[in-house]
Amino acid sequence: MLHYPTNKLTEQQSYKFLSGSIIPRPIAWVTSLNTATQGINAAPFSFFNAAASEIPLATLSILRKGKEMKDTAKNILDTHELVIHLVSDPQVKAMNQTAASLPSEQSEITMNQIETVASQSVAVPGIKDAPIRMEARLHQYVPIKNRDEQIITDLFIVEITDFYFAEEIFDREKEYILPEKFNPLARLAGATFAHIGDLFELKRPK
Repeated sequence: MLHYPTNKLTEQQSYKFLSGSIIPRPIAWVTSLNTATQGINAAPFSFFNAAASEIPLATLSILRKGKEMKDTAKNILDTHELVIHLVSDPQVKAMNQTAASLPSEQSEITMNQIETVASQSVAVPGIKDAPIRMEARLHQYVPIKNRDEQIITDLFIVEITDFYFAEEIFDREKEYILPEKFNPLARLAGATFAHIGDLFELKRPK
């Protein structure tokens, strides 16, 4: 096997190896509120996953760019609120457009004419077209530092307050999300995305 000691890697190599190995990754398309402008920020992140179920917690890791905190991270720290959306094919173009770097006073929602819907538990609106959305509040913030004590990543553990599911992807009787109907978009490395492939079941041993 090819061997790369991490103490000899550049930051770009580390990112490429992580993002290319830990695949597929779900995409959190996040809306947050800029209280200074009252604008709604939207941005996609793929360093994202579930963390707990007794309290429904998810993790969202927002890597800094040049050690600068991103707008979404600033907004979450300011308001303690966000809405997480899961993405399928109909949202892919709009989701990708919101990945562009804009000045903090500009709203990706306004610029891309994305329709929103009012939330129940937070002030941040959700994206109406998303098949799954989760209103959330900040549970814990963890600044991730490098060896020089500089913050390089803003890690958020957030508590889900409300779940919303499009009717066509949800089995009400069993309370299951139907993966083949949902057909979520997953992030690979670089500019490559994927869908889930063939499904199979494997029973866990007792």
